[in-house]
Amino acid sequence: MDVILSLPIVSYFAAPMLTSWSTSLNLLFFYMTWTTLVFSHSPLKIELVGTLAVRTVFWLVPSLFFLAFDTLVPSLAESIKLYGASSLPRRNASHLTRQALLAIFNLALFTALEGAISMAATTLLHRPLFKTSSTLPLPWQIVKHIATLYVAREGLTYYLHRYVLHSGGPIANLHAKYAHARKVAAPYALMLYADHPLPLMLSRLLPIYLPALLLRPHLLTYFLFTLLTTLEETLSMSGYSVVPGIIMGGIARRTATHYAGGGKGNYSAWGLLDWIHGTSVGKDVVEDIRDEAEKHRLKDRGRKAVDDTSGFVQDGIDSLTTKTKKGGRKKRVNGD
Repeated sequence: MDVILSLPIVSYFAAPMLTSWSTSLNLLFFYMTWTTLVFSHSPLKIELVGTLAVRTVFWLVPSLFFLAFDTLVPSLAESIKLYGASSLPRRNASHLTRQALLAIFNLALFTALEGAISMAATTLLHRPLFKTSSTLPLPWQIVKHIATLYVAREGLTYYLHRYVLHSGGPIANLHAKYAHARKVAAPYALMLYADHPLPLMLSRLLPIYLPALLLRPHLLTYFLFTLLTTLEETLSMSGYSVVPGIIMGGIARRTATHYAGGGKGNYSAWGLLDWIHGTSVGKDVVEDIRDEAEKHRLKDRGRKAVDDTSGFVQDGIDSLTTKTKKGGRKKRVNGD
């Protein structure tokens, strides 16, 4: 518990809500907390507790909240669920309890598996798998590593999902039995980890952990990547039609279509490789972005901004011209 409370990412986001510190003081507090954490705990302990805390806060807690909403207020939840009432969880306490226990077991199993891999890699390399020095990563380095991890994750997710989890083999059968047991229905967030451990490892753990294992970024960068992907997967698996954002709304719709169609198409996380390979079902990622842009009237806003800027510049030119003419008249009058 002390490691969770001392995680700098928690203190960094909590500080602005609890105090009126400036950004500089927040960064200083963040650095001091991270340095204290590095010198007081082992890198492996920080990694495991940090990733477990991130997945608990950004998946387990929201998914249980969504589950309570879907089951306690089904009439309201139905109105914002993709595919309507068929996407609501079964109102069966024993079934939902078993599903929740399976999801929590998988979360604990993945944490233990990640710990075993990190321990083995640390033993072989004679240094921590992720960089855990007190020196913070530079912003450009964070952006570069996050982009690389996302690209690798997109490729691994697509090809493992399409050619292993939906190939008709034994792993695909397990995936179909657990993850695709419901027909013509969007998923709900608890189902993110409610799959058989073997296909779940290939679909959720490997695409995130393997690229990080090869790239070996700073541990804070890995935490941020885990946070972003966990939040994205939780929202995409929620089955709601009101997921905000141009990108996230399309991801949620494609994920719902994948589950409702029995796993036919929409294999990648963001839909880019589905668009390239022609395996998109329903609207592809390009159509989603175009539709969302039109819905939010981005073109009109852009034109309005340009028109406002042009009008402002023209008013300035007209004002300057008027002043120049008035100055010329005064000179002529004084000359006369």
